[in-house]
Amino acid sequence: MIILITGASHTGKTVLAQKLLEKYKYPYLSIDHLKMGLIRSKNTKLTPMSNDDDLTEYLWPIVREIVKTAIENKQNLIVEGCYIPFEWQKDFDKEYLENIRYYCLVMSEEYIRNHFANIKEYANVIENRLDDDACTMDSVLADNAEMLALAQKHNVNYILIEDSYEINIDL
Repeated sequence: MIILITGASHTGKTVLAQKLLEKYKYPYLSIDHLKMGLIRSKNTKLTPMSNDDDLTEYLWPIVREIVKTAIENKQNLIVEGCYIPFEWQKDFDKEYLENIRYYCLVMSEEYIRNHFANIKEYANVIENRLDDDACTMDSVLADNAEMLALAQKHNVNYILIEDSYEINIDL
């Protein structure tokens, strides 16, 4: 089983991946770690500040083939990160799709407005964000509104976080 977890920044993708790892003992791949490994090794001219579309275009083909390899080897894997395109399904034949579960995490406007201090407080629970000054209420609101619109446009599975932050995925 392959679990793809995406969503806007600060929605808890890494926390969810960690919880699933602990519950199901599935390893997980952070696309951010892959990104930084490729950038630091100078295997790309992209930088951490590159446009998300450029990063997705570069990273997704690599991640896609990792997913295919895991399925072919009958291995479980959780993949989390922002760089999973909404049209990801087009890259897989039916036999692959049967082994993939996709979740897009989106926070509602009301949730963000009511819990922004908590969103900032929990930003470093799993990973140490060195420069989180760009995370403002306006940026989180805009990112999540865009993510929700794209998830609905592409008819993908999304989890809308509205009242409380409770995400339980049973595989």
